[in-house]
Amino acid sequence: MTDAPATLLAAQADRAMVAAMLARAFAEDPAMCFIFTDPVVRAKRSARLFGLLFDQDAAAGMRLVTAGGAAATFWRGPGRSHTSRLDMVRSAGPMLHALGGGLMRALAVSDAIDAHLPKGDYWYLHIAGCDPAMQGRGLGKAAVQAGLDRIAGSGLPTYLETPLEHNIGFYRGLGFDLTAEWQVAKGGPRFWSMMRPA
Repeated sequence: MTDAPATLLAAQADRAMVAAMLARAFAEDPAMCFIFTDPVVRAKRSARLFGLLFDQDAAAGMRLVTAGGAAATFWRGPGRSHTSRLDMVRSAGPMLHALGGGLMRALAVSDAIDAHLPKGDYWYLHIAGCDPAMQGRGLGKAAVQAGLDRIAGSGLPTYLETPLEHNIGFYRGLGFDLTAEWQVAKGGPRFWSMMRPA
């Protein structure tokens, strides 16, 4: 890729577009398939869920989107990786509306992710996705790299987890190292934790 597409801070006006794109991007994601076992329900409810995560990550860090909305990343700043109890209470109604029958499975995934978050200060790449129709053009990489460039001066490492083994090579190409492999209880998906040094 010679010219990286423009990646900008996402505005509130981008919420519906980004949430719908992420629902498409994560349609076959193992964690989403575990939470929403029915693909029709998944298509309907996952956009609601990503809309809520879009809102939460506005206060926790930053949200980036490529021009045209084909790729997006949500980042949580140092000390903001965990969702606070207050945020959980505030979003309980909307989360129940988004998750429906997938609530308990979503809590299992969330609890497992929280249990494997590293100690100390770091940036957390919470969500990264690219519209399936636009994959293979370097847009996802550009969206991640734009975030890494923005936090480069912090002197802190960056953490992520992925339930897709084929993502490991993609993130290694961006400087991340594999640090752990683990599985969500009760038949949940396997995840890989990765850290990029400061």
